[in-house]
Amino acid sequence: MTFNPDADIRGGRASRRGRTTGIAVGGGIGVLALVLIGSFLGVDLSGFLGAGAPSGEDAALEQCETGQDANERIDCRMQGASASLEEYWVEAAPSIGLDYASPQGFVLFDQAVATGCGNASSATGPFYCPPDQTIYLDTSFYAQLEQQFGAEGGPLAEMYVVAHEWGHHVQNLAGVLDSTRDGLTGPASNAVRVELQADCFAGAWAGAASTTEDPDGTPFLQPISPDQYRQAIDAAASVGDDRIQSATQGQVTPHTFSHGTSEQRVRWFATGYDEGVGACNTLQVPDSEL
Repeated sequence: MTFNPDADIRGGRASRRGRTTGIAVGGGIGVLALVLIGSFLGVDLSGFLGAGAPSGEDAALEQCETGQDANERIDCRMQGASASLEEYWVEAAPSIGLDYASPQGFVLFDQAVATGCGNASSATGPFYCPPDQTIYLDTSFYAQLEQQFGAEGGPLAEMYVVAHEWGHHVQNLAGVLDSTRDGLTGPASNAVRVELQADCFAGAWAGAASTTEDPDGTPFLQPISPDQYRQAIDAAASVGDDRIQSATQGQVTPHTFSHGTSEQRVRWFATGYDEGVGACNTLQVPDSEL
């Protein structure tokens, strides 16, 4: 998926609508770059960094300004995805009766990071932490998808992962995560239903992405090509419970499913893409339709 070169991807640091987006870079365990997280909160947290200046990586992120930057650099692409997702959900949330609020942060980290959910490593994979309402991502995960699970990769596949985690934030705002946390697993468990809804939310964003605009009215992204759509579907399939279990343990054990099969993840992404966020009713559909 290609960004329009002139799109403004700076999000909250330049938004004329009073909304906030932006990403931060996390270092090792116990280190969080707070400068850009502060952009979510509307406050200056640079004092927590001592000298108050962004680190080298944070300074590099400050150079992520346009869609052309997002097309050329993966960190800028993550910034662009966050700006697009923020604008999308501000518009889409009311249609499902939700009072939207931005995530508190979106942190890119390398190897390990401290979070409101405890210390995490790259082995955890991308995740959303409800206590601090922050998305965490080590971009090395994309190489793992390709090398270990056979995903094709590509920009839209990368942004699908971000959109899925953003979907968990939306669920957290709606109270879905708390209401479905029963510890059960299996093909029709609440755990699977929550993950499939996040896939559907990701598809809904992708379907509207080429019409979601920056504050100047420029669409963030160009229309999705068939090849790009296929890459996103391939990424969804690569993280199905059945495919991961087959690759890592040599057998599939449905009673331990927590994210849904490859077929389910592809189907619900496609449902969101084709029908929009209002069709993402995975928590209500009968088991046979899940």
